[in-house]
Amino acid sequence: MFDALRNHDGKHDARPLSETDPEFVELFSRFAYGEVVDEPGANHPDLDNATRSMAILATLIGCQGADEYEAMLPVALDCGVSPVQVKEIVYQATAYLGFGRTLPFFGITNRVLASRGVALPLPPQSTTTPETRAQAGEQAQVDIFGERMRGFASSGPQETRHINKWLAGNCFGDYYTRGGLDLRQREMVTLCYLAAQGGCEPQLTAHAAANMRIGNGKAFLIAVVSQCMPYIGYPRTLNALRCINDAAASATQQ
Repeated sequence: MFDALRNHDGKHDARPLSETDPEFVELFSRFAYGEVVDEPGANHPDLDNATRSMAILATLIGCQGADEYEAMLPVALDCGVSPVQVKEIVYQATAYLGFGRTLPFFGITNRVLASRGVALPLPPQSTTTPETRAQAGEQAQVDIFGERMRGFASSGPQETRHINKWLAGNCFGDYYTRGGLDLRQREMVTLCYLAAQGGCEPQLTAHAAANMRIGNGKAFLIAVVSQCMPYIGYPRTLNALRCINDAAASATQQ
């Protein structure tokens, strides 16, 4: 894997890290691809290799780890993540990171898929139309967060109400209603986007609660975040764990 990770310094050293930094490669590989994967506390029955790979891909998009994403994508495909699932992870990330940060990952994904003989574009996954997206998006919000989201698109202060409308129609209506990933998978990758980019703790707590509500339990979420820790570091991992704990505590009080 590290043969795909090349240096990009001012002298354009194109040698792989395995050649220039073998000590680091051995240290990181032993931890990230051995200890973390094998740790009982960082695993869960629902966290198979494909699910773990999807979480890592979403995390790498969230932290803007383009080089590692390019190295991990073939691994994910070999682990059973389908090209459609990969594309859906990239598409949905746009709602949480913005197009300016997801555009490079479209290029990487297309390059890797083409190199493996995957014909592009892939079959369309949209299930809504411009006329149905708002209603479908609101229903997705209700299914994920509960009945309190009914009418959310037209709620809040008038000057910012359009954001709530966009959340229903665009974030949930355009993305969450698509094929390729189910709601549990979509909420898991959303948790990974938010944990990886940092500074989104209120949203991270809300989506941790939503994950638990639709079946991604606390132990599963802890395992997901644990598997992604090597790519985002300890501070953002600890923040994510705090948000998960807060969401679980609030759920028991309701």
